[in-house]
Amino acid sequence: MEPFRVHTGLVVPLDRINVDTDQIVPKQFLKRIERTGFAQYLFYDWRFDEEGRPRPDFVLNLPRYQGASVLVAGANFGCGSSREHAPWALKEYGFRAIIAPSFADIFYSNCLNNGLLPVRLEAEAVSEIMRRATGAGGYRVTVDLERCQVRDEQGLALTFQVDDFRRRMLLEGLDAIDLTLRHEAPIQAYEAAHPGW
Repeated sequence: MEPFRVHTGLVVPLDRINVDTDQIVPKQFLKRIERTGFAQYLFYDWRFDEEGRPRPDFVLNLPRYQGASVLVAGANFGCGSSREHAPWALKEYGFRAIIAPSFADIFYSNCLNNGLLPVRLEAEAVSEIMRRATGAGGYRVTVDLERCQVRDEQGLALTFQVDDFRRRMLLEGLDAIDLTLRHEAPIQAYEAAHPGW
């Protein structure tokens, strides 16, 4: 997994609350078993009309937000089902961090397990970031996991919290399998000492 340390990127504001995972990746696109191939379906029903044409008014389709890598959204982002495809799609689309006042628990955990940083900030702070991203074009923030800080060139500097264990995993680019493999030698020694096990 790619480590996450410090990321600076263009911010796209998704000014909606209770964005559920079925909106992030609609259920009809969950036929793949790979982790890839879901970016094209991200927010599909909001991005495209019934004929598959891009909806020009949806924020991800606006030219000024092309290439955005930080998503700022309303409260309870990622609610609904536990589908892991949602963070897969967000990450494959190019997002490295999502800023919101709150996240659904399973979605939050799935993001961390897949190298996508969910950042919880106070609702007022999120509103301010959303306002700045909606205003002048090209609004960028730096999401600094080493210092647990979100900042911009206008003087914004906000701290956030991440569980220390999860933070270390992201900083080192480790997933659960990588952690297990760090103990491969003692695992093999144990298995060799217990041949019938």
